[in-house]
This record gives sequence, C-alpha cells and structure tokens, in this order.
Amino acid sequence: MRINVAVAGVKGRMSGQVVSSILESENMELVAGFDIHGVGEVIAPGIEISSPDSMDKVLKAVSRPDVFVDFTNAAAAVENVKVAARNNVKLVLGTTGFSDEEFKELESAINGNVPAIISPNFSIGVNVFWDLIAAAAKHLQAYQYHMEIIEMHHSHKKDAPSGTAVKAAEILADYVKGKTTFVYGRQGITGERTDDELGIHAVRAGDIVGEHTVLYAGKGERLEITHRAHSREAFAQGAIKAIEWINAKERSGIYSMADMMRELEQG
Repeated sequence: MRINVAVAGVKGRMSGQVVSSILESENMELVAGFDIHGVGEVIAPGIEISSPDSMDKVLKAVSRPDVFVDFTNAAAAVENVKVAARNNVKLVLGTTGFSDEEFKELESAINGNVPAIISPNFSIGVNVFWDLIAAAAKHLQAYQYHMEIIEMHHSHKKDAPSGTAVKAAEILADYVKGKTTFVYGRQGITGERTDDELGIHAVRAGDIVGEHTVLYAGKGERLEITHRAHSREAFAQGAIKAIEWINAKERSGIYSMADMMRELEQG
C-alpha cells in the first residue's frame, strides 16, 4: 500500500532532496508540495507547488496525505504542524531553531492528535554519532578531558549553531564537571578555560553539506569523533525511513530517531 506524502518548503535544499527520494520510492506518492516560492510550478506529474496559505484547503482537497514532512524554518513549521495535526496527518519534522515557546506549541498540537517523529538530523550516521560521543564522554569524564564541538555548514545556512550541534551539546552537558557553561566561540582576553565550559564553534563557508566534530582534549593527547555528510541524500534517506516508520504508528505523541532505530534494530 502506497504512502501519500505532503512536503513543505519544497524549493529548499533539504526538502527538494526529500521530494526526489519520494518520487524515486516504489511505495510512496507525492500528493502535495508547499512553498512561498514557485507557486504553481510543476514538481511532479499532476503536482503543483501550493502556497502555505492554502495548506488547510489543499490537505482537505487532495487524496489525504498519510504523512506531512517539514524542513522549513521554526516560525513556519509551527503553523504547518498545527494545520497538519488538525487534519490528522502524521508528521516527520526536521526543522530546527525552535524557541522553548515554539516547541511547546508543537507539543500541544501533536500530543493527543497524531504521531510525529522529530529530529534535528535524520542521518542514520549522525544518530549513531550521538551515541558514540556520549560513550566517549562517559569514559573520559573521570579524567577531566575538555570537550569542544566544531560544526561546519554551507554559507546559506541561517541558524547557528546547527540543531545537530545543539543536540550534541545537550548530550555532552551531562558529562561536564559542575553546571555546564556553553561558550559560543571565543574572542579577546577570555582568561583560562574553566572545566565547566563546553565550547561550540560554527563555521559557515562555501557548499559544505554538514560536518560535526566533538574534540576531547586531555594532557598529551586528544580524541576526535567526526561525522561528515557527503551529500543531502544521507539526510533524505533517513527521512524516507522515518516516513515509513511513523506511517505505521497509531499512538499519538512525539517520537525520536532513536526510538525508530531501536525498534528497527530489534526487528
């Protein structure tokens, strides 16, 4: 049985790759696409880009989507999620940069209404990366190793640090001595580094797809764990897996990629 999918932000880099992957899939069908740019443009046979303003009307008019995919921006995603949840459409949400208030709005729209999988990164490799950096931090915390995060993305990325780096920082904070002090880059006379610091550094240049490194530095050595994305296909293929997985869920609420991977790995 084919899965009907609607995608928001189809003119964006990530959403465009997801659209391509859906069109290549044998068990999925693109039934709607939304963007503020290119309204009326044909993106697949019989599918034109619709304005987000018409989302509620389109979701009701088309063959009802089973899953709604959003890789837009925080403000747009909050409203998109509300519309999709109101129409009982399951969600795959990869948008980042939400404020605490915005995330509470998402939770309110989702819980009790639809199943949703939310992740700052849908790459399978990145989700393993998060497990690895936690394991390394657990081992090294007793030896007072300092930890720093370096993330690199293309020059068009609008938010910093990346959602993936923020998630990494949240993971590592559990292994920092005392109450963690997040330091976003350094400039000027900053004084000596303290043991409670966790540095997060963002690089924006060229067409870098995505690279994240956690550096653990002790006396006389350092350990680095790095994930490099060669193309956005890594993220899109993870999103395709997430579409398939969330489509099979009946219980409403927010799920993570870790939930999905744990279930799939257990068979």
